Amino acid sequence: MRLLCIRYVVGHLVLARQRLMFNMCSRQTAIDVSVVMPVYNGDQWLAESLKSVYDQEFHGSMELSVYNDASTDKSMELINEWADTLKKRDIGVKITENTSQSPRGVGFAKNQAVQASSGRFLCFLDADDVMHKERVARQFQAAVSHPKSIVGCKFHRLPEGSTQRYTKWANTISQEQLYTQMYTSHGPTVLMPTWFCSRDVYNKVGGFDEGGKGVPEDLIFFYRHLELGGELFRVDEDLVMYRYHPQATTFSVHSDTIWEHRIKAIQEQVLSKWSSFTIWNAGKQGRKLYRSLSKENQKKVAMFCDVDEKKLKQGVYVFQESKEKPKPTVPIEHFSKATKPILICVKMDMTEGKLEENIKSLNLKEGVDFYHFN
Repeated sequence: MRLLCIRYVVGHLVLARQRLMFNMCSRQTAIDVSVVMPVYNGDQWLAESLKSVYDQEFHGSMELSVYNDASTDKSMELINEWADTLKKRDIGVKITENTSQSPRGVGFAKNQAVQASSGRFLCFLDADDVMHKERVARQFQAAVSHPKSIVGCKFHRLPEGSTQRYTKWANTISQEQLYTQMYTSHGPTVLMPTWFCSRDVYNKVGGFDEGGKGVPEDLIFFYRHLELGGELFRVDEDLVMYRYHPQATTFSVHSDTIWEHRIKAIQEQVLSKWSSFTIWNAGKQGRKLYRSLSKENQKKVAMFCDVDEKKLKQGVYVFQESKEKPKPTVPIEHFSKATKPILICVKMDMTEGKLEENIKSLNLKEGVDFYHFN
């Protein structure tokens, strides 16, 4: 019996040592960062984008994982040409592709590129964008310090002056506002072209929606990440050139689709915790918001508030649910009489600062007393 016990202990010590050696080897051979690049007919920008991978000043190990999603231009030729160049800098290259005549969409392409990669961290790069030479190094450092976060960065657009209001908003909101302004029409507060995260973050969400054209796969991933307790962080340096052009996939997503995902997210993550609230905007957008809410959340709307005298004179908003049922009515009050918490359904930075002054006059705390939904 004693001999059996000794053999049992020795056996477990051997297994433990083998596991330790395996883990040490895995850590030694693992790639630090995989640059994930989905490609579909990107030959006019691809060389510049791939050169920015080559130019990275990162001292860890790095690879590029490209998925070519049935491109019909010269994208594949460029990828193969650059593969040899990148390997000379000890940047491994993994190429997978869809050889059919039908592209599967950006969500599918990203998932395929991630699955083919082996990096502990994932750096997302679109084929039409360009990285600053320090992007991977800066975001890698931030992601190691914030392992549960989608890590973004500041950016600039090309051509210069494109989407100025959007760019200013994304680059100037605070770290706290990454959470409190994520329900606005701008989309994710950390923009997909700047995403960098651990593989664990990606795996926890379960990858991107593969619905194809017209599906906001980044927004769906973003909300799911937060729903699961994920975090957000932005490196406050301009590290990405985010190109603006008519062929960008973002233009294939209809605004109504974005609206539906925003409504779903704010109802689940915010309104479910509120017993009543005010909608700031008695006009078209505020009423659309009201009509989009579930019946349960419509009942929580204590009032609309506004500054427009014509709307205030109406006194109430009458909601025609159907011809058979009675018309629910909701009071319309001046914003100074608004009861907290408040959903502000007025676009920011569009009223020469008057909206911001009115919010400030009420001593409201963003994320507690109000959220933006505009």
